[in-house]
Amino acid sequence: MRRLGKSDVAVTPLGLGGAPLGNLYVDIADEQAAATVDAAWAAGVRFFDTAPHYGLGLSERRLGAALRGRPRDEYVVCTKVGRLLVPNRDAAGRRDGDIFEVSADLRREWDFSADGVRRSLEQSLDRLGLDRVDVLLIHDPEGHADEAIRDAYPALHDLRSQGVVGAIGVGSCDWQVIHRFVTETELDVVMLAGRYTLLEQPALDKLLPACVERGVSVLNVGVFNSGLMAVDWPHEGLHYEYGRVPPDVLERARAIAAVCARHATPLAAAALAFAAAHPAVAAVVPGAQSPEEVRRNAELFASPPPAQLWADLRAAGLIRPDAPVPARIP
Repeated sequence: MRRLGKSDVAVTPLGLGGAPLGNLYVDIADEQAAATVDAAWAAGVRFFDTAPHYGLGLSERRLGAALRGRPRDEYVVCTKVGRLLVPNRDAAGRRDGDIFEVSADLRREWDFSADGVRRSLEQSLDRLGLDRVDVLLIHDPEGHADEAIRDAYPALHDLRSQGVVGAIGVGSCDWQVIHRFVTETELDVVMLAGRYTLLEQPALDKLLPACVERGVSVLNVGVFNSGLMAVDWPHEGLHYEYGRVPPDVLERARAIAAVCARHATPLAAAALAFAAAHPAVAAVVPGAQSPEEVRRNAELFASPPPAQLWADLRAAGLIRPDAPVPARIP
């Protein structure tokens, strides 16, 4: 277990991302979602991440139901604020227009006010069926950074001071916005999405050193770059940044995959190991939509690639020479 910043909250080095539990891209049954959480628990995962955004609250409801009955002090739940879910009067049988396969009975409303933070947390607790969450993050504040720092952050700070939540932070795919929060506020943790991966490392220069300097832990998510790095041979049909993969990105992913193949290493295993190697990273949190995916991720995470793989990737210019790599040699 690894503590998040200066808080008392500790997480397992491998977590479960809850976006797929909210029907990310595809509709899955409640039973499959529950079995996915059960498989994570059986694999030793005790950190679970979710958000109102994920399936318009479906991920939170499913996660809460799956954890019900388990000892509350044995797991850590993270959810987020910034999007309130409000009734959608124009739903009329429509589906959500985002990337989640759910009914549009609710809609997302940006709200980074102090009142919005508290209302969002209350709604999340109701959907989760919990009396508390352990980690609370400001979700995707890019485009609203000034408001989020001015209004949402003090509300989170107060909730932490009152003991309502154990650790606070921000989550985004925009490392520059996260860097603002790290340097201008007092956070315990940040959730960095897709910006420090085997495929690309733009957070390495400024954000991650700032996190180390200020004692802010990193939850590394999106480490498969929306699925592109989750298979042994990346192809055009996979998502990148939740959309189509550009040709130059696909070419780089395939070059990395080719080096991994020469070392008989699954590309996903290398992606997980690399994402966890930076000293700022407290946990890697891949999403999963089936028990099989959970078990595969856990097995790959427990089997670090050979040291020569990293040397060859560096020699080929496919990872930066200053990027930390796993020290353990099988």
